[in-house]
Amino acid sequence: MTTPAGFPASRPRRLRRTAALRRLVADVALSPSDLVLPLFVKEGVNDPVPIASMPGVVQHTRDSVRKAAAEAAEAGVGGLILFGIPAVKDARGSGADDPDGVVQVALRDVVTEVGDDVVVMADLCLDEYTDHGHCGLLTDGGEVDNDATLQRYADIAVAQAAAGVHMVGPSGMMDGQVAAIRHSLDSNGFSDVAILAYAAKYASAMYGPFRDAAECAPQFGDRASYQQDPARSADEAVREAQLDVGEGADIVMVKPAIGYLDVVRAVADAVDVPVAAYNVSGEFSMVEAAAANGWIDRDRAIDELLISVRRAGAGVVLTYWATEVAARLSR
Repeated sequence: MTTPAGFPASRPRRLRRTAALRRLVADVALSPSDLVLPLFVKEGVNDPVPIASMPGVVQHTRDSVRKAAAEAAEAGVGGLILFGIPAVKDARGSGADDPDGVVQVALRDVVTEVGDDVVVMADLCLDEYTDHGHCGLLTDGGEVDNDATLQRYADIAVAQAAAGVHMVGPSGMMDGQVAAIRHSLDSNGFSDVAILAYAAKYASAMYGPFRDAAECAPQFGDRASYQQDPARSADEAVREAQLDVGEGADIVMVKPAIGYLDVVRAVADAVDVPVAAYNVSGEFSMVEAAAANGWIDRDRAIDELLISVRRAGAGVVLTYWATEVAARLSR
């Protein structure tokens, strides 16, 4: 292609000519420490249980979750977040704050395994623990009772902190959840425990495989009355994130990630705390399914998606590929 007389050749094109040039001028980077690995741990199983809708992901035993945590730490992953699947569920999600509940036991095991080398987090919600599958306590009419749920979240936070968690991740989208958790942690001597607030969590179709993994699909209705509507603009997400920061959130998160990069960018521009984004199960499974059929280059697709989340403004990326990608980046 010729250039019109008097016009310089394209500088961007010159800097794309070789892989070495592209690496030299890249201004968006993904490092192992940016990544957080979600881990599912199930009570009462003797061997890891594969999740059919999430190839390569399992429900862990106590022993296998320790091994997975150690592998992630060795790869340089920045954090882990634990999700528990109890053997028994009830209407109030009693296992969520039981000192001997599945996540509290797993937290003690994992913190013993990795110490302070990796940030150990725990999901703070009730949907995995309730027999109805909703994220809070229910009224007699079957609606989620926001204010009653806040006390449960406050108690769960203390139980997780006592088990050694470094950061709690309230994901139920209850109004005032960050303030209630921060007050409870501070009042019980855990002011050093940080909060990763699911500030903008959308009522997304992309959570299906996760609900298989965590065994937490709602038994009736859906969560659209308390999660955000995908048809709302990023302005609402920004307001939610700012409210959480005002209540004491140390990090705010957007979930899902790939379909909501505009929201990630808007939130990152509006708050003065780190921003995380969750590359959710449906996003993971679509790539794995397409790759299994030979339709896409799996590794390139994974790297491209995760870079896109960083480019949008997220400094922390939760992804089921965390250990794999961190190991590849470290080579």
